[in-house]
Amino acid sequence: MPESKENDQLVQRRNNLAAIAALGVSVYPNAFRCTEAVSEIVTKHGETAGEKLESEQLDTATAGRILIVRSFGKARFFVISDGLARLQVYVRQDALSERDFKLASLLDIGDFIGVQGRLFRTRTNELTVWVARLEFLSKCSLPLPEKWHGLTDVETRYRQRYLDLIVNPSSRRVFEIRARILTAIRRFLTNRGFLEVETPMMQPVAGGALARPFVTHHNAQDMQLYLRIAPELYLKRLVVGGVERVFEINRNFRNEGISKRHNPEFTMLEFYQSYSNYQDLMTMTEELMAEVAREAIGGEDVPFGGQTLSFRPPYPRIALRQAVSEAVTKKLGQTVTENDLRIRSSVAQLAAKLGLEPSPEQGPGKIAVEIFEQLCESNFVQPTFVHDFPTEVSPLSKQRDDDPDTVERFELFVAGMELANAFSELNDPVEQRLRFQAQLRHRRDGDLEAHQMDEDYIRALEYGLPPTAGEGVGIDRLVMLLTDSPSIRDVILFPLMKTGQTTAAADTSTQTSDRRDDSV
Repeated sequence: MPESKENDQLVQRRNNLAAIAALGVSVYPNAFRCTEAVSEIVTKHGETAGEKLESEQLDTATAGRILIVRSFGKARFFVISDGLARLQVYVRQDALSERDFKLASLLDIGDFIGVQGRLFRTRTNELTVWVARLEFLSKCSLPLPEKWHGLTDVETRYRQRYLDLIVNPSSRRVFEIRARILTAIRRFLTNRGFLEVETPMMQPVAGGALARPFVTHHNAQDMQLYLRIAPELYLKRLVVGGVERVFEINRNFRNEGISKRHNPEFTMLEFYQSYSNYQDLMTMTEELMAEVAREAIGGEDVPFGGQTLSFRPPYPRIALRQAVSEAVTKKLGQTVTENDLRIRSSVAQLAAKLGLEPSPEQGPGKIAVEIFEQLCESNFVQPTFVHDFPTEVSPLSKQRDDDPDTVERFELFVAGMELANAFSELNDPVEQRLRFQAQLRHRRDGDLEAHQMDEDYIRALEYGLPPTAGEGVGIDRLVMLLTDSPSIRDVILFPLMKTGQTTAAADTSTQTSDRRDDSV
């Protein structure tokens, strides 16, 4: 909207508010009470015939935001909304007090009003309230976007979500589906005997994932704390304590880059099940994803990015080194075996041919995973399990009995995105200490995402962790997939936005590190 036109509207709206006050009307009252919400009226009577409404003389009291105004001399039509549904209201001069009809002439699009009256249908068969009493409830001082164009600028939509929700019904539907997804997850797990818990968001040790944390300080205790990068180590402490099936839907914070798939603050599901391994969780994950899709959007076939994703089990499974060897063989036109990926010199040479520059401290496992990220991830469009990761990149995972360089771990990929990460839990305290010590060496070499030593967690393991498998699922990414949303900001109500940074720039920025870790 041109600035001069917008300024004219601002002046007019302020003048209208002053005129409303001059009528003796309270401009921000809190006395009006609804008998029914707009959406309740539409649900109950959306199909009720006009003859029945006329015979029953149904009275109602409802309220909402004005979205449309139409004036016809001594009559006016308003369309109001409660955010879920729209309802027409009809105002006639001969049916209202003089004050109320004058009030009607001073209302602007965006204002909140309350109405009392009876339901009827117009000649065009529109469900309408014939207003007997009109109440002014709140002023919209700023003009809304033009109704035919809506709010299309993505930057404004993310920064001013309240405005996005007012004018774009599709945005609200995204978050309604998000709520259904969370409800379905909770139902799925509680029906299987899982206990929902809450673990600390401020932690003395940043653990449970390979990620760079946010650091804060507690003044009273004079101690450094970290915002949670993952709840994993606390949830496994609960398993040690006898809570054999446990889950948390949690907020995590990672001091990393921003992209269409990453936000520094994000939501995860994490769950742990005793007497299970990663193979058991693959089957459970298939069942979870299929059930959530059915409950959230009504089926297992999901449109996303112009294609159809099928969450119907079973999902294909492929070992990570197998996927890498096949991809590199195809890319370079030379035979590359899985054993080549276990030898640092050979895998480093392959990485160099692919344009990667491994650092000296990276072992063959980390290099193989970097190649996987570059060549393989985007190829997994339909839900696919990639399993058996190098031990080097999985400090909390149990090694395979037949292969100490490999852990019992999988990641679920959909539409080229990592959606879930799971593994059989390392429960040997001696081995866990050795893994943490190796991570400390990586930290000394400059890896700010390497895992810290957690002595209390090792002590918990010494009391005994039963055979256990655990999993993390990225909720925001799952919502993206089930709502056909191209950016993670579309599914987070208030995503982090840098002042002055354009959305396009933010969406194409690179991660400080996008390495695979022990959490999504």
